[in-house]
Amino acid sequence: MRNIRLLLQYDGSAYHGWQEQPNGITIQGLIEAGLEEITGSEVDIIGAGRTDAGVHALGQCACFRTSTGLAPETLKKALNAKLPPDIRIIAAEEVDDSFHARFSATGKSYVYILQTGRVTSPFLHKYLWSLPYSPDIRAMRDAATHLLGAHDFSAFRGSGCGARTTVRTIRSASIEEKEGMEFMSMGMAGKFIVFRFEGNAFLRHMVRNMVGTLVDVGRRKTEPEAIAEILAKCDRRLAGPTAPAQGLFLERIYYD
Repeated sequence: MRNIRLLLQYDGSAYHGWQEQPNGITIQGLIEAGLEEITGSEVDIIGAGRTDAGVHALGQCACFRTSTGLAPETLKKALNAKLPPDIRIIAAEEVDDSFHARFSATGKSYVYILQTGRVTSPFLHKYLWSLPYSPDIRAMRDAATHLLGAHDFSAFRGSGCGARTTVRTIRSASIEEKEGMEFMSMGMAGKFIVFRFEGNAFLRHMVRNMVGTLVDVGRRKTEPEAIAEILAKCDRRLAGPTAPAQGLFLERIYYD
């Protein structure tokens, strides 16, 4: 059996997340259905990250095993012809048998986009969290430093998380202010805040819960130093709300 790796992008707005489920259309389900039509046999595809409903991906990675003799580039073209336009296979290649999209990954990065102000562009509303106020950036940056390193992130874990361990390592956390965003080579005016987190792995809803908590810090509902206490107490009730799904992007999967 050959091992094929896919690099893909998708707009998650219309889907119930990555993982196949009995009720709801998912990214995994559509890709598997397309591959089964192309190869004529059942296919199980493994994604590097199980993005939730409404979450997007700029660099999702997945792999599957197949006995087909079709070249990876042919599989890519055939699969794109069957998938809806908001899911695209960017690259396909045959890889070593030992490669596993999830277990071979050494890290992941996520981006979360937030806009402040009372008017949101109709072209961007599906891809950000809109806030009518401007949170304190300096306070949020101070708070984010407490997330760096290895910690038990139980306080930032979403319900239904089946991870065997809640210890994760955040390698970098940045918060950047922007006076505009590019969309189809056109500048969209506005005030935006872009959160970026890179780590060895993430728990279910972890990034969205971290963003929601940092926004609470920016609103002065929580002090920056409280992040350390929230981590230490491992109590989800102490952390902030879960940020909306549409602002989150799986940016990249890292491999050695």
